[in-house]
Amino acid sequence: MLNARIVNIVATATLDQEINLAMLARFREVIYDSTRYGGHVAYFKSPRMKGKVSIFASGKIISAGTVQEKEAIRELKEVKEFLVRERFIKPTSLTPKVQNIVIVVDLRQSMDLEKIAKECQIIYEPEQFPGGIMRFNKPFKATVLLFASGKAVITGLKDSMQIEPTIRKLKNLTRQYE
Repeated sequence: MLNARIVNIVATATLDQEINLAMLARFREVIYDSTRYGGHVAYFKSPRMKGKVSIFASGKIISAGTVQEKEAIRELKEVKEFLVRERFIKPTSLTPKVQNIVIVVDLRQSMDLEKIAKECQIIYEPEQFPGGIMRFNKPFKATVLLFASGKAVITGLKDSMQIEPTIRKLKNLTRQYE
């Protein structure tokens, strides 16, 4: 198997309640600066968390920085439970959704990006960006940044079960350009 690893998972949920972020700022787990982003977002980070959770005044919460889906969902639940415990929100159900999985993969072969750009649907403008940009709609919707070194970054997947088929497709498409 190729050398591939998840480097970030973004998951979201909504609390369906507004939150007073200025009051939330008194807790050590919360980072809040009213001059940044119009005062509409705070960040929650506890010692147990691998990522951090953005808390929006609207009640939307976003987990980023974990490398497992279950970690991202656990961190969203931790924030919800904290907000309920500290009486910032009323108890509510949470429906977390993974929005993006970012994977770094090493295809272990250098790539001729000029040739790939001529023969495949890839955006490659080396004056602007050193890699090619591929967009997949099948087997799953994803964007791939492909570099001449043979390394790639895959974004846009929504489930870890989508990783292997997407990497297999990338490998099959690039095999002839190694």
